[in-house]
Amino acid sequence: MSARPSHTLVLLRHGESLANADDRFGGWLDFPLTNRGRDQAAAAGNLIKAAGLAPTAVHTSLLARAVDTAKIAMAETDSPAVEHRRSWRLNERHYGALQGRTRAEVRAEFGAELYRDWRRSYHLAPPAMDPDDPAHPRHDARYAALPPRELPSTESLAAVRRRLVPYWQDAIAGDLSAGHVTLVVAHGNSLRALCTHLDGLTPDRVRTLEIPIGMPLLYDLDESLCPVRPGGVYLDATPANAVRAALVG
Repeated sequence: MSARPSHTLVLLRHGESLANADDRFGGWLDFPLTNRGRDQAAAAGNLIKAAGLAPTAVHTSLLARAVDTAKIAMAETDSPAVEHRRSWRLNERHYGALQGRTRAEVRAEFGAELYRDWRRSYHLAPPAMDPDDPAHPRHDARYAALPPRELPSTESLAAVRRRLVPYWQDAIAGDLSAGHVTLVVAHGNSLRALCTHLDGLTPDRVRTLEIPIGMPLLYDLDESLCPVRPGGVYLDATPANAVRAALVG
């Protein structure tokens, strides 16, 4: 029987937020978890525990829905108490002027094709948010130390990948190489960007990649931190496969 690869990465999209429940573009707006989302986070932690995994390094975005999901999930595992490292580079994609709006409103105003391209394409970014908008990240104290050029007014998925990869290289990869079972709790698009990087996905292939809410995705990595099995394995595959099939269909 072959030994398990020494580098273990678990990716987890946060539980349901108020933006998810209302079908809104959340982006960098700080929508909290719903009660259902908190239950999903706890269930994810139990799946991680049932898989025999005890994360010893945890990374989250700065957004409360990811921070709280990580806390709730980790409380359900047998993991030791560890510091949760947080970075804006793991934040959700900035949806520009679409943030806070319902998907139905955007689809009705701009049409189904453009709406779909804004959501699923690799290179296309939505209309930018006005820098004077109070919701722009330059007005948020959490980002005060960042150079203005780092703060987006809108992002494509390609832009999310560009700002995420340095954190992968500088922080997450270091924990993996040190032998930590590493949990990354982030968002649908920041995790899509990370999977694109890990699996070498093309822009066409990433259009159909969906990361389900609250469903831990396990990557076993080799010594070069490349996936042993491209795409990883969901710890509870049935719901994840249903989401993927619905998206492709």
